[in-house]
Amino acid sequence: MKGRDLLTLADFTKEELHNILRKSSEMKSDLKCGNYIRPYLGGKTVILLFQKPSTRTRVSFDVGVHQLGGHPLYLGWNDLQLGRGETIADTARTFDVYADGIVARVFKHTDLETMAACARAPVINALSDAAHPCQALGDCLTIWEKKGRLEEVNVAFVGDGNDNVCRSLAEAVMKFGGNMTIASPTKYQLPSSYADSLKKGASKGAALTLTEDPKAAVKNADVVYTDVWVSMGQEAENQERMATFKAYQVNSELMSHAPKDAIVMHCLPAHRGLEITDEVIDGKNSVVWDQAENRLHAQKGIMALLL
Repeated sequence: MKGRDLLTLADFTKEELHNILRKSSEMKSDLKCGNYIRPYLGGKTVILLFQKPSTRTRVSFDVGVHQLGGHPLYLGWNDLQLGRGETIADTARTFDVYADGIVARVFKHTDLETMAACARAPVINALSDAAHPCQALGDCLTIWEKKGRLEEVNVAFVGDGNDNVCRSLAEAVMKFGGNMTIASPTKYQLPSSYADSLKKGASKGAALTLTEDPKAAVKNADVVYTDVWVSMGQEAENQERMATFKAYQVNSELMSHAPKDAIVMHCLPAHRGLEITDEVIDGKNSVVWDQAENRLHAQKGIMALLL
């Protein structure tokens, strides 16, 4: 996989994604044993280009590059000539002569595609409007640890079914052979064209179910997952989204319809009292902090194999 870009998980096979998770698990075990530096990136520089604010993604990539022996260089969009009109293509070509890898968090997925086309250095998607593959791999590492499997695991996503986190999670779960159920208002459900592409890329036996009923979605769930109702860039839709998603809150009443051992996941940041309540995110079934930790390990696995 050396030299590959990671823009979406659709570009990787099931076995390649398993390799990333195995490497990520190995990284985590090393760290627990006190082996903080594995010099996969010894002498290498990785640019961290962030157009959007971030907590977990920024910190985990910065720490991860350090722990792999490399040099992380954080750059905000407006720190560069991008803020004064230089093209994405010219910026990517410039990065290419200085750095060994580019991690980018952007509004438009097409900007990542341009970077990947213009730079020889691998480009890793740290979030775009279309996908969040690093989050999905960290999530799958967490599910694997907590449930002991990814095949035939039942994941229920409750909320905005067409957001970037849900898209990448569905891509990963179905590629690994799990079942994805998405409970969302019809207006915010996955487009049929994207649902069809998920099914085409899925492993044999994997299923995708779309519903408007959150209680039905969680009935047989091993995992109940939610995300914010208003993502960055959607602020103008705030009032409508708040009213539409009110019935999709992950709370104790909804969880009473799920199996007692269902784990609760959220990619964070959480808007407590909106998409999820305190008693659920802080409850015994919540694994959100393990999930946040696993972003570090998953991203180290990705960088070790691609860079």
